[in-house]
Parts: sequence; structure tokens; C-alpha cells
Amino acid sequence: MDLATLAALNAERQARRAAVLMSDLASGAQRLVTQAGIAADPLADLLERQLRSGKSGMAEVEGRSFFLTVQAPHPRVIVTGAVHISQAMAPMAKALELDLIIIDPRTAFATPERFPEGTLLAEWPDEALARIGLDAYTAFVALTHDPKIDDPGLVAALRSDCFYVGALGSRKTHGRRLERLAEAGFDAAATARIHAPIGLDIGAVSPAEIALAILAEIVATLRGPRRKPA
Repeated sequence: MDLATLAALNAERQARRAAVLMSDLASGAQRLVTQAGIAADPLADLLERQLRSGKSGMAEVEGRSFFLTVQAPHPRVIVTGAVHISQAMAPMAKALELDLIIIDPRTAFATPERFPEGTLLAEWPDEALARIGLDAYTAFVALTHDPKIDDPGLVAALRSDCFYVGALGSRKTHGRRLERLAEAGFDAAATARIHAPIGLDIGAVSPAEIALAILAEIVATLRGPRRKPA
């Protein structure tokens, strides 16, 4: 790999952006395709599929063999709400190799004893998210039912390119949420990114079942075709 390509690859890695390095096995020639450049690339579909898999591998293109080296940031799930559902999500996320970050300023709920797994931040979401940052390999989930805690996180997520945005609540609750987001300047196309009702429709009832439905929907969104804006 030449130094310019290596420098470009490292820059994408540091910025938590994905990239694919295409190596022609016959000639040894290499080409780096960044996340921002994939959509315009003539091999966009191939590169997208490889990127969604999260794994490097071989590919045949017009009789030529390539090795596609995938560099993808580790996916993470950021949750507002140190609640029963996020407690159930913690061990499941660990098994799925998803980094889980739970944010809740209510110190009565956000205790290390209740959340021995994952990262727990007893802070207000707008302060924590401004420091952590949101990107295309981050899923955001709002679970508190409290607009003071959930809404700042949703606003930050909708202003980012998070691959998944979801919020817990009834249709009535979500309707009021959409009204508040509209007052904050978000149009229908922007709020259509929110998965609500949250999670796959598996008839979930208990906190553990709801956690399972949410994580299943996140994995499906991460590995499958991305939801397009309305």
C-alpha cells in the first residue's frame, strides 16, 4: 500500500468513517473508496453489500479478481433511559458485539449496580452526545417517555447520519413527539427516520422481549438495505 492510500485510510479510521480498499489480485493495483464516495462509484452495489457485511472478502468483477478490505467502525447503540428495557439490552448487545452506551441524568436509575455491562453516563443527553458524537455507525434509541431527556437526544440523532433512530411510546405519545419536533424545525421527511413503534413486531410484552425486538431491528437496519427518507 502506498503512503498516500495508507494516510487516507487512517484518516477515515480516525473519523469513524467506513472505507473499502479494492486490491486487484493480478496487477496489485489498489483503490480506496470512502464511505462518502461509494454512492457515486460504478461498483456501488458491490461495495455497499460488502460494507454491510462488515467483513473483507473476494469479489469477481468482469473476469478480474479483487480483494475487498473493509474498514468499518465498530457499531454502537446509544440509549437515553436507564430503564428496565435498557437493562435487558445490555447483555444482549454484548453478545451481539454492539457497544452500548446508556445516558440518563437520573442518578437514582443510572447506577453501576443496575448496569454492570455497557457504558453508563449519568448526564443530560445534549451534554453527553456533544462529547461522544453521532455517526453512520451509531444507533440511537429513546426509552424514557420523558421529553426533557428523550427529545434532546432525538434532535441530535436527526441532525446526524445515525443509521437507526428509534423511540419508545404509544402512537399518541409519538404523535405529541412529532408535534414537538415539528416546532423544533423538523419536517415529515426528517421525522420519518424515527422507528416508532420501536422494534420488530414480534408481539413483545416484557422488557426483555422489547429489548430483543429493538436490537433485532437495529441489526436488520445495520446489515440490510438502509431506510430511505420519505
